[in-house]
Amino acid sequence: MIVGLEVGRRRVFAAALAWPGWCRSGRDGEAALAALAAYEARYAAVAALAGVSVGHDEVMEVVEEVAGNATTDFGAPAAVFAYDREPVPPAERARTAALVRAGYEYFDDVIASSPELLRKGPRGGGRDRDAVAAHVLAADGAYGRKLGLPSPGTGPQEVRAHREAVVGLFASATGGASPPRGRWPPRYGARRILWHLLDHAFEVEDRRG
Repeated sequence: MIVGLEVGRRRVFAAALAWPGWCRSGRDGEAALAALAAYEARYAAVAALAGVSVGHDEVMEVVEEVAGNATTDFGAPAAVFAYDREPVPPAERARTAALVRAGYEYFDDVIASSPELLRKGPRGGGRDRDAVAAHVLAADGAYGRKLGLPSPGTGPQEVRAHREAVVGLFASATGGASPPRGRWPPRYGARRILWHLLDHAFEVEDRRG
């Protein structure tokens, strides 16, 4: 399994480059790689919804290391790897679209099956269920704009239409050329969107009563 490391000053993200959304962080590269391996089963459950099988116990090979930034240290994967700028073949486009669609489904199922009030962190922090859902909805709209999509509305039909547009974009985005200024390459966009969905879905699961 090829892995990229995004190295910030206080945090490092390890990303499974061929598996969008499978991305975890730690205080250093070793901790980030350990966290990535520890989340294999949880990621595999999402991949199964997409009809995709994740190979178990694959050897992780770090093929690229890039500098992170303030967003990295804040807690979100922000770096674009050279791998992200390569052309995206048709089979990968279809798989990425299926994985992102499964991520939306998984997040919705977690929200629907969770209590409104979630267990607080050790210092009393953390959003409750509805606040998490609202945060993810707002972020998803902002991420879509980074891919060239218009801002969505907040009604259920508008949210569904936006998600279909996101999935459709990944199904058709060939990548390879530099995107317009301020836009995300498709591979990075898929990584960031699916990571955000799963990071908060897993958070809610861990904080249920």
